[in-house]
Parts: sequence; structure tokens; C-alpha cells
Amino acid sequence: MISTSDFKNGVNIFVDGEPYQIIWFQNHKPGKGGAVMRTKLRHLRKGSIVERTFKSGEKFESVSLEKHRKQFLYIAGSDYVFMDMENYDQTHYPKEQLGLGANFLVENTEVDAIYLEGEFVGIELPISVELKVTQTVPGIKGDSVSNIMKPATLETGYELKVPLFINEGDRIKVDTRTGEYVERAG
Repeated sequence: MISTSDFKNGVNIFVDGEPYQIIWFQNHKPGKGGAVMRTKLRHLRKGSIVERTFKSGEKFESVSLEKHRKQFLYIAGSDYVFMDMENYDQTHYPKEQLGLGANFLVENTEVDAIYLEGEFVGIELPISVELKVTQTVPGIKGDSVSNIMKPATLETGYELKVPLFINEGDRIKVDTRTGEYVERAG
């Protein structure tokens, strides 16, 4: 059992019989009454995000997930094809099931496939990935201190904002949790 005092980002719990992952939490003590825990929860099967408030000390059953190491191979239509690193079986997953993670997959990327009671619920990527910029407006020479950003398209088709000094062909690090630019890759 997990109490509200044990809440951390990434903890998986059952709420009203449904599996959720805590993606944000805050302990709140109103002026009147007992303390409460405000949370944002992501449904593990549907991917939807809900906000819930729980009384301090409330207890929840923990969700046990299985992780299997997989390697992304290629895209086949609207499916993403992964190979199991242990038995070399290939599995097709629809793009919708991969969520934001589909924007950061290039061939041979290794990920953890997450299963809940034998059912695939998503992938866990490394915190940051290196991707190539395929399209952006030309950079301005000498402008490396400014915090002005410009749009760029990556090799996966994902669009984000990058600093002005980033050019086409540059490799950059992207945070897979937020989808934001981190730094230029060495």
C-alpha cells in the first residue's frame, strides 16, 4: 500500500480500480481543515491526464509493471515495429499507443516497453536523445548568447523551438519528457 506521504513523480497507483501514474503532486495545507495532496495523474491504459485531490494519509494499492527491453526497427504504415532484445521477436505498436515518445524514435533506439498485466501500455525512453535538425531558417553568425528561439524540424518530423545559432544538419539533444531543446550535441 502507498500512502499520500509516499507520492513521487513516476509512482504507479490504482485509483478507483484504474491504473494511474503520478506525473505531478503538491502537498497543500489550506487555512482551514486538513492537509490535502493535489495531483496530476496519467491513465496508464488510455494516456489521459486527470487532476485529483486526495486527503492526507489516504492509501492506494500500487501497480506493478513489467519492462521488456526493445529496439525500434522501422515504421510500417501507421505501426512502429520493435524487436525484443531477448528473443528477437518483432512486435507492431500503433503510433497512438506510443504517445509523445513516437516523436523521438530513430532506427536502433533502445527503449523499455511497459506492460500492465501482460498488456502493452507504452514505452520509456532515455531522458534525452540526440536528433538531427533537417529544416530550420539560417542561423545568425555570432548570436550564441541570445535567448531568442526559432522553429526547427527534426529527422523524425517533430517540430520544436531551438536557439538562433542552430543550423540544418546540426545534432541536438532533446528532453523526451518535455519535447524541448536541451543543448547542441558535441
